[in-house]
This record gives sequence, structure tokens and C-alpha cells, in this order.
Amino acid sequence: MSELKKVIEERRSANNFVKGIEIEKEELIEMFELLRLAPSCFNIQHAHYLVVNDQDRKELLREAAFKQYKIHTASAAILVLGDKEAYKDADKIYSGMASLGILPEDEYKQMIDSINALYEGRGSDFQRDEAIRNASLSAMMFMLIAKDKGWDTCPMIGFEVDKMRSLFNIPERYEPVLLITIGKADTKNRRIRGYRKNVSEFVSFEGFQAREDEFAL
Repeated sequence: MSELKKVIEERRSANNFVKGIEIEKEELIEMFELLRLAPSCFNIQHAHYLVVNDQDRKELLREAAFKQYKIHTASAAILVLGDKEAYKDADKIYSGMASLGILPEDEYKQMIDSINALYEGRGSDFQRDEAIRNASLSAMMFMLIAKDKGWDTCPMIGFEVDKMRSLFNIPERYEPVLLITIGKADTKNRRIRGYRKNVSEFVSFEGFQAREDEFAL
């Protein structure tokens, strides 16, 4: 079995964690160092992570997440944010390649113009959707990295966005996407894995087959 296959098969959403286990900041930084390689549109890296592992602040966060117990027992709670204005920093991302001559000046300008045209041309709804899409890609990769390092996670959307913004002074440019709890799973009462659809139930090749009633006169 490949290492990746093992990580994917062993990753499960943890409904509770063993209380009192600390996660060091240095270990989290190691995970985020790997996470820098996550894909994003135009490589503008929309994802931003707010890590809360101070126990008192984690309890404040728990209040904004409907007092879910798994937050209390988790080693840390991580709010995944999507940057709706990430495209505005594209010049910083590509300027290094341009100054080194890796990216010719005309290609550099064309790239920046294309990014601005896409994000500004399609407007605020697109910017928000892109922030969510790209931050979600990053979040899934983070959970796999965490599992590979022996940590369990649970992605959650059960929180009040306005309360989170107020508690942690989150700038408006960041869209709260989901909350990830991380720790060591308490497996004493773990249920069997729920039903997973067969491949034929969620994969279509070459298009969808027309229903018979679509041809009825």
C-alpha cells in the first residue's frame, strides 16, 4: 500500500478528541510549510489560516461555534479563511520571477493584466466564490498533511461568522470558509465508517445520459 493511499484510508473526521493533548506551534508550522505547495488559481494563494490553541481563546471560539464539545477537547481550532482580494497581491508573487528574468517583462505584465481582468471583470460574487474554492482545496490538503503527521482533524461549518469576525478582528477581505479542529481522536466510541457511494454513483464519463422522458412527445 502506498503511503498516500494509507493516509487517505486512515483519515476520518474526528467527532471527539483526547483531552489535554497539546500541539506545538513548531509542528503546526511544519505542516503549513508543506501546505505552501497547495494549488490555487494563478498561484495567488487565497487561503489564510487563523490558528487558536490558547485554551481560553479556544473557549471563546467555541462560544461562536454553538459550544461544540469537540472544540473543547481539540488541541487547536483552525479557522480557514479565503482572501477575496488575493488577486491584488499578484504582482508581489510574480515580481520575483520577473526580476530574475525567469518571466519576461511582457509576460509578467500580461499575467498581471489577465488576473486583474478576471477578478475585477467578474465582480465581487466571483471573488468570494474563488476565495471559498481555493481555500477549500488548501484545507483538504492541510487535513491530509495533518493525518500524515499523526494528527486527526474534523472540518466544520457550524459557527457564527459575525461572531468569529468580532472575536478575532478578521478583516472584511477574508471570507470564513470552514473551521478545522485538530488533535488526537478519541476512538473509544467511534462508529463504523458511513456508506460511501460506488464510483458509478458519483462519476460520469463523457456527459450525462438523457432520460427517456426527455424524448417523450
